[in-house]
Amino acid sequence: MDTPPPPVSAALTSLRIPHRTFVHSDSVRSLEQAAAERGHRPAQVVRSIVFRLGLERFAMVLVAGPDQIGWKTLRQQTGQSRLSMASEPEVLAATGYRLGAVAPFGLPRPVQIYIDTSVLAEAEISIGSGLRGTAVILTSADLARALPDAVIGNFRGAPGEPGP
Repeated sequence: MDTPPPPVSAALTSLRIPHRTFVHSDSVRSLEQAAAERGHRPAQVVRSIVFRLGLERFAMVLVAGPDQIGWKTLRQQTGQSRLSMASEPEVLAATGYRLGAVAPFGLPRPVQIYIDTSVLAEAEISIGSGLRGTAVILTSADLARALPDAVIGNFRGAPGEPGP
């Protein structure tokens, strides 16, 4: 019996975006482990971080590997004086995905997507697939093409920049 593709793979296929899936043989415990098993450097692993902007309003920031989000920059970009990282239940409600499998495709409702320029600096990247332990690998150019409404900019924080 064929296993259905992960939700993100199905969404990318419907958009005609070339990609491949990678299934880890065991649970992933770190960014470095995930990257090494995929044949990538940590900067090629894209993290999809969900922020709560207000009641039932969310944004997702795609950032490369170990980079951190600049809270001040994100507040300015979103026009929000207050924002917070979404809780695990909020991430699931907003995206349909559990932590560790979040991606900007196949979402149950619209979420503004922000792509940090660090993501586009890598030719090949990997993103969540909608299933833990499985990643989707594609080019950064195809990621940007598949997300035409995404805002592209520098959303990384300066070293020592305060958080929320």
